[in-house]
Amino acid sequence: MSPPLHGILVVSIEQAVAAPYCTARLADAGARVIKVERVGGDFARAYDTAASGQSAWFIWLNRGKESVELNFKDPDDAALLRRVLACADVFVQNLAPGAAERAGFGSSDLRKAFPRLITCDISGYGEDGPYREMRAYDMLVQAESGLASITGTPDAPGRVGVSCCDIGTGMNAQAAILQALYARERSGEGAALAVSMFDSMADWMGAPLLFYEQSGRVLPRTGLSHPMIAPYGAFPVQGGGQVLISIQNEREWERLVRHVLERPEWLERPEFRTNPDRVEHREALDREIAAVFTALPRTELEARLRRHQIAYGAINTVPDLAQHPQLRRVRVDSPAGAVEMPAAPVRVRGYEPHPGPVPALGEHSEALRAEFAE
Repeated sequence: MSPPLHGILVVSIEQAVAAPYCTARLADAGARVIKVERVGGDFARAYDTAASGQSAWFIWLNRGKESVELNFKDPDDAALLRRVLACADVFVQNLAPGAAERAGFGSSDLRKAFPRLITCDISGYGEDGPYREMRAYDMLVQAESGLASITGTPDAPGRVGVSCCDIGTGMNAQAAILQALYARERSGEGAALAVSMFDSMADWMGAPLLFYEQSGRVLPRTGLSHPMIAPYGAFPVQGGGQVLISIQNEREWERLVRHVLERPEWLERPEFRTNPDRVEHREALDREIAAVFTALPRTELEARLRRHQIAYGAINTVPDLAQHPQLRRVRVDSPAGAVEMPAAPVRVRGYEPHPGPVPALGEHSEALRAEFAE
């Protein structure tokens, strides 16, 4: 089976996380991705030196791409990029606000010149509105969108530990590009797409926002608990440590009470009868569940949870993830040698992706200049 995006040429003026995440997924699907780096390279190359002297972030996000280093102010380099774009299917950019237009590569002009081209502009706050010109980094958007206010413990807000705004935006951009490619098959026309980090996180905040606007109440920060579901959280177990459980509906609640906790009388307690009741009386509920859990040997507790199909899990660390039996890995070449990383999350039966190597800065500049010479 051929890669799904075999024959698709993607050109991306990209840096940091959002656009590179999008194009890495396109590369995983078989697209040819030319990563255009300004002189000095994508600054994510210098985020850290953990991966054999290379940035772990950059290695993760840039497998399977070609790197060309260009100076947009140089007329020859600008002309080269325009010749590449004339052959491209997709153009992605996440430069600072207005930078692509100033360099002569704004989406409006490109769409006029190349009607089949799909352009995707990735920004912090979108193309209009009072925040349009503001720079946006992941933690700032977590704070601006309200995500940080509902993340953390009751004592303080917190940041999600990975760049969720960038990653979520990259996922949205990838999905939009795939939709546009499908639409072009029927119409022959490309599309101008725009995706912002703020819009992506505002969408993720849909339920908390609706809850507030319809009830007048703000969901509290609850750490590893869930503000709208109970029981849902981390509970101590015999011998130390914790186990995380999640009860999503009344059928699961009944199984938990009857067969795991062995407290069927709780089904008649008015303060535990419905999920809203349990949320209101969460403190008492959690205390009583903890008393049962700590009275059971951990092996017996986990056997009951599994036998009666109660969702539970360990609270793992990153070292635990590294040893997790469910973790799938892929081996990727890089300028400093092979690196293992998590495999792509989507699996297609009959097609096993083999990610290409991570490029050195400008590794393909000479070859691309020759390929797209005048």
